[in-house]
Amino acid sequence: MIFLYFDPGLGAMIVQAIVAAAAGILLFSKNVMYKIKSFFGLVKEEDKEYNSIDIEDDKTQEDDAKK
Repeated sequence: MIFLYFDPGLGAMIVQAIVAAAAGILLFSKNVMYKIKSFFGLVKEEDKEYNSIDIEDDKTQEDDAKK
């Protein structure tokens, strides 16, 4: 007698679990590698020139800061 039966729902669930585990391992290892690199100072500094989406120029921002 065969007691195991794999229906399409179970097969899809197994595939989903494998994909989710692979994605979780990939993201976890990427986070760990970033922390290790930042600990040793190997992370490149980003250009802070384009961090702001404000259109105002620097003088206007300095005038606002003085107020």
